[in-house]
Amino acid sequence: MADAGPPLDVETVARTLLECEAQRVETEPLTARWPDLNLETAYAIQDQALEMRLARGETLIGVKLGLTSRAKQRQMGVDAPITAWLTDAMVVPAYLRLPNERLIHPRIEPEIAFVMRERLAGPGVTSARALAAVDAVHGALEVIDSRYREFRFGLPDVVADNGSSASFVIGACARSPRDLDLMFEACLLSINGRILHTATAAAILGDPAQALAFAANELARRGRVIEAGWIVLAGALTEAVTLQEDAVIRAAYSGCGTVSLQYGSAREPCARPHGV
Repeated sequence: MADAGPPLDVETVARTLLECEAQRVETEPLTARWPDLNLETAYAIQDQALEMRLARGETLIGVKLGLTSRAKQRQMGVDAPITAWLTDAMVVPAYLRLPNERLIHPRIEPEIAFVMRERLAGPGVTSARALAAVDAVHGALEVIDSRYREFRFGLPDVVADNGSSASFVIGACARSPRDLDLMFEACLLSINGRILHTATAAAILGDPAQALAFAANELARRGRVIEAGWIVLAGALTEAVTLQEDAVIRAAYSGCGTVSLQYGSAREPCARPHGV
């Protein structure tokens, strides 16, 4: 058996993952070196990396969920989503390009975004209570980008890597949750005019409000809450699509308007899409 090397140090691993992100370099999954890595330690790495992000000037603005698809949960051998952090450095302003110089092997997926009106603290949060705390619902696009070689990892690896966080854009259309039937909110995802996926928000745990409630209850277990004003990305409606140079991505929602993102090295603003 190969020498496993020194024991895992949370601070060192968190710093290494952030350096990989900054320098656009891949690394081997943590579980290749520490096969006994558990979720508790993985979340400790995630939280340590957040503290390092805040120390360098980023602001915590919300939470994202992953593995909210039942099919993806079965694939990963889990029965619940994961959570990760959003900071202001991850926000892509609407109608601006996302430069490829920032990313390793990016993929993109459409999401439902909640903007919170009230503080939401678990445990015991129900989907109805969670939705009552929401100010507005938006369509969104999230760009994910694992720091692990060939986008291959186990569950503790992706938790430690902040849920493969990279960037996200929130659509301009803001809807009251009272005006939407979230389970049936439909989305059409296209790249360069070619439709790739269609889905409804029921793909997110059967109802995106369930994902929001889960996030509040999971954070309570870690001594944290969802704050008023935060953004919560509820999870992907479709499978993630690999981004190519000069891609124009659009997610058209039945009730939440259209969200667009251009990806590539050019820096000029995007053309404003119709219907936003």
